[in-house]
Amino acid sequence: MSRKVEDWREQVLSLSAQLEAVLDFDDEDDVAVLSPRFSAILGTLSTEIGIALDMPEAEKLREGFRIAIAGPPNAGKSTLFNTLLGYEAAIATPIAGTTRDVIERPVSIEGVPITLVDMAGLHDATTDAVEAIGIERARAELSRADLVLWLGPEGEGPVGSWEISAQADRDGAVIKSGARFTISAATGAGIESLMNALVEAARSALPAPGETVLNRRQRMLVERAHSALAEADSAQDPLIVAEHLRSVRVAFDALLGRTSTEDVLDAIFGRFCIGK
Repeated sequence: MSRKVEDWREQVLSLSAQLEAVLDFDDEDDVAVLSPRFSAILGTLSTEIGIALDMPEAEKLREGFRIAIAGPPNAGKSTLFNTLLGYEAAIATPIAGTTRDVIERPVSIEGVPITLVDMAGLHDATTDAVEAIGIERARAELSRADLVLWLGPEGEGPVGSWEISAQADRDGAVIKSGARFTISAATGAGIESLMNALVEAARSALPAPGETVLNRRQRMLVERAHSALAEADSAQDPLIVAEHLRSVRVAFDALLGRTSTEDVLDAIFGRFCIGK
């Protein structure tokens, strides 16, 4: 990552040197006006940084792709949770409301890091204070998850969740018309197909080998630089452009742990024969 940031920094340093030379030394004969390619280079650099920001966060490699299994009580959540894990981490019984808190376990499937999350059944009609806390925590988990497997009534899950028809082996089971997968954790029907799809979803969301990825602190600083580049590209006043480029350098220098004022002056005097 540092090599990539160094490259971005050098490009911004070069642009800053050109601009500062025009602003501060325009009475010197050998200092030309800004190159017509100045804006084009600025735009290309902004696009490249934007692509890096679109990459998954580095933390995903440590935390894994987070999959929450959600639905009302007794929908088969804990049974599916245990089946995907390959061992019994959650108590699964026919009694509704067995799971009253959030349970999460890391697992590696085909080498892909995944965090599976089981939770209390979601419903509004509870007078049990403990269960109510569990439901509140479960709802919070829905917003944290990268993917939600929805085992509840069709169309009532979070936006973007996968509709799962679970407990398909049971008499009278209602099969969703738009189910992405119809499964039975008890018999194993549909489980392999579901696991394969989960692995593919996780792989697409996680950084690929060799990709440039940013942790949260790096992402914050790169976002700051990206925003300043956009401001510089749209500004008309050279003084304002210079100030935005300075903000970009400050962000990159924070990433690399260095200062840049002297580097800009070195680039200016090294690029032009000012004062000689």
